[in-house]
Amino acid sequence: MRYSDYVMVVTLGVLLAFATLTASTHNIQDRIDDASRPSEGSSQPSGNPGFEPLQSQRYSDRLSPNDSATARELVTARPWALKPSSPTRPTDKPTFEEYLIRSVAPRAELEQFARGPSWMQFDPEVGYVLRNYLPREGVDGSFTISTVQANGARTSFMYAHRKPRINTYGDSFTQCQQVNDGETWQEYLAAHLGEPIGNYGVGGHGVYQAYRRMIRQEKTASGAEYLILYIWGNDSIRSLVRCFRTMAYPVMNRMYAGRSAYMFHGNFWSNIEIDLDTGLFVEKNSRLPTIESVYRMTDPQWMVENLRDDVALQLHAYSQEYIGDLNRELVDKLARHLNFTFDWSQESGWRSQAQALLDRYSLGATRYILEKANAFARQNGKKLMIVLNDPYRVMMAQLKNPGTPRYDQEIVDYLVKEHFTYFDMNEAHLLDFRKYNLSHSDYAKLYLIGHYNPRGNHFFAFSIKDKIVEWLDPKPVTYRQRDDQTFDYRDYLQVPQ
Repeated sequence: MRYSDYVMVVTLGVLLAFATLTASTHNIQDRIDDASRPSEGSSQPSGNPGFEPLQSQRYSDRLSPNDSATARELVTARPWALKPSSPTRPTDKPTFEEYLIRSVAPRAELEQFARGPSWMQFDPEVGYVLRNYLPREGVDGSFTISTVQANGARTSFMYAHRKPRINTYGDSFTQCQQVNDGETWQEYLAAHLGEPIGNYGVGGHGVYQAYRRMIRQEKTASGAEYLILYIWGNDSIRSLVRCFRTMAYPVMNRMYAGRSAYMFHGNFWSNIEIDLDTGLFVEKNSRLPTIESVYRMTDPQWMVENLRDDVALQLHAYSQEYIGDLNRELVDKLARHLNFTFDWSQESGWRSQAQALLDRYSLGATRYILEKANAFARQNGKKLMIVLNDPYRVMMAQLKNPGTPRYDQEIVDYLVKEHFTYFDMNEAHLLDFRKYNLSHSDYAKLYLIGHYNPRGNHFFAFSIKDKIVEWLDPKPVTYRQRDDQTFDYRDYLQVPQ
C-alpha cells in the first residue's frame, strides 16, 4: 500500500477489516438502480448546456481488479456520466468528475446509517456523531465497546457522577477509536487527576467540524471551563471539504468493498472554504441537513454538480494520484488569493505543487478557526488548549530525518506568536523514541494499531499530564498540598443515583 493510502486509512479509522456485512447481488443491483435515478427535481444532463455524455465503457476499462463490484457496475451503468469541462491534459487516470461519480453512496449503506445499528448517527450540523456500537477493530482483533452518553460524550467511568471541568474535541484520536470506553486517554488521565474529562471526539471530523461541535456543546449544561481542541494529521484538510466520504472512498473501495455499511460516515457536513471571488474564508452549513436529504448522495449527477468546484477536494485527489486532471481556472484563482505561484510549465511538479497549495490553504483555514476558537473561549470565560499530533507527516518524518522542516510549522509559529496554551505530542514521541533501540516502524508498533492502542493512549495521557496540571486552577486534587487527615472523601466515593 502506498504511504498516502496508509495515512488515509488511519485518518478514517478504517482498520475495520473484520466488518462482516457483504452486499448481496440483489442489493448491488438496488444500489445501481437507485444511484442511476436522477434526484427529485433534476433532469438528466444530456439536454443541459455544458454536459456531454461520457462513453462509460472507456472509464470502466480503467477500473482495477481491486475495485469493488459495486463501483464497477455503477460506473458501467451510468449512461450520463460527465466529461470534465477543461482538463489540463489527456491521462489514463479518471477525471475529477469521473472520480465524483464513483463516490456515490450505496443506498443500503445510507439506510443502515439512518436506522442503525451503526458506528455513527446523523447530525445536521457536523454530519455525524457517535452512536452505541461494538466494532471489531481492537487489539488482537477484539471487539471494542464504544458507547455514548445522553449529552453526546463518549461514555466515561472515572468520577462520572461529577461534572467535568475539561472537555475535549477533535477527531478519532480524541474519540480514541479502536479501544474500549475505559481505555481512552481521557479515562487514564481522569483516573490520575481524580476528576472526570469529557470526550467529544468524533472519528473523521476535521478542525472546523470539531470547532463547530465545541461551540454548540459548550453552550449547553455540559459545557466546561477548560477546553482542549486536538488537531491530528490532515484534520486541516478535512475542514475544507464538503463531504469527507469523497476524500476517502478510493481506499475504502479497495480494502473494504461490501463490508462498510455498519461503519458508514463521511456524509456532507458544515465546512469552511475560500470564496474564490473575494478571497475571504466563509463558513458554510451542510448541503444535506436532514437524514432524508442524505439520500441525494446516491445520485451521481447531484454529487458532480455540488462538488465539481470543491477545490480542496480536487487538489487532494490529484496530489494522491486518484485523478489525472486539474481545473486550472479554479486552481489559479485559489493560488492568487494565497500568494502561491503554481508553475504549469513543468508537468512533473504538478502533484507536489498541488499538495503544497493544499497545505497552504488548509493551514490558513486552521489559523482562521483557531482565532475564532480562542475568541469564543475568551468571550465565554473559558480557557483553551490546542493539541498537535501527526504521527505520519511530522513524527515519522522527524524520526527518519531529524531536523526535517515541518509542513505545519506555520501553525506552531502562530500558536507561539498568539500566546496559545498548546501541547505538541510530536515532540513527546521524538523524545521517547531516543529511549529505544528500535526501527521507526517497530517504534510505531508500540503505540499504534492505526490509532493509539491502550498503551498509546496511556502514553499520551502521561505525556500531556504536566501541561494539564500546570494549566488547571485550582490544581487537581492529586496535586494540591493538603493534610490527608482533613480530606473529604465523600465526593469521590459517591455513587451516582
